Amino acid sequence: MSFSEQRFDVNLSILFTELPLLERPAAAAAAGFDAVELWWPWIDTPTPPQAELDALRKALDDAGTRLVGLNFYAGRLPGPDRGALSVPGVEAERFRANIDVAAGFAASVGCTALNALYGNRVEGVDPHLQDTLALDNLVLAARAADAIGATLLIEALNKPESPLYPLVSAPAAIEVVDRVNAASGLGNAAFLLDLYHLSMNGEDLAAVVDAYAGRTGHVQIADNPGRGAPGTGSLPLEDLLGRLRKAGYDGWVGLEYKPGDRPSAEAFGWLAT
Repeated sequence: MSFSEQRFDVNLSILFTELPLLERPAAAAAAGFDAVELWWPWIDTPTPPQAELDALRKALDDAGTRLVGLNFYAGRLPGPDRGALSVPGVEAERFRANIDVAAGFAASVGCTALNALYGNRVEGVDPHLQDTLALDNLVLAARAADAIGATLLIEALNKPESPLYPLVSAPAAIEVVDRVNAASGLGNAAFLLDLYHLSMNGEDLAAVVDAYAGRTGHVQIADNPGRGAPGTGSLPLEDLLGRLRKAGYDGWVGLEYKPGDRPSAEAFGWLAT
């Protein structure tokens, strides 16, 4: 099994960020990719002007790139927020305001995977209250995703970098997937398996793949240590992706790594080898 057998897309929120947002799809296409994904690009608003949504759609179309994954509004990424949907008050309201906007944009570009970051724990707030709020909002998101034929993704992050985020293991994320599917009755919630985050948590990655490949709706990779391109760290990414394919996963693999001290266009040499 080799990297050449995978379907890779580029995350334009961590690669090609040296360019303005609207120039990134064309840059990804020039690097040989016809599929991309994004964190919510408008970190300060869940409801950007329609003209900005239209401009991004046009940039994707003009470049010939398909958007295969999109985050719902999640506050400042990269940054400390790590999600909004379980944060009582303004942030949860922003998430709800974003649901139809994000789903509508996803539908307009043929995107069928929407990622909902769970949100940090808030000091002084009962975790049970946050979990109840999260489930309510995730069910709303699942319904919006279902209406456009999309999967709702639930992601585990890593504790060293996101110490207030409660989903810091594969089983924790899978538990939320199960709760959402039971509450919505739709069955369209799935696990976003990010090998970098899980490795930072010290999980047995081969065991995670074997246990949850069938529950996985999307995969993201970066090497560890350093969150760089494959080959810059010590993770056996080629073997793990091969293991995923053998277990039945045939979806997209998002390249969600840092390019290092070089232009993003020069960060894909590992594919040639």
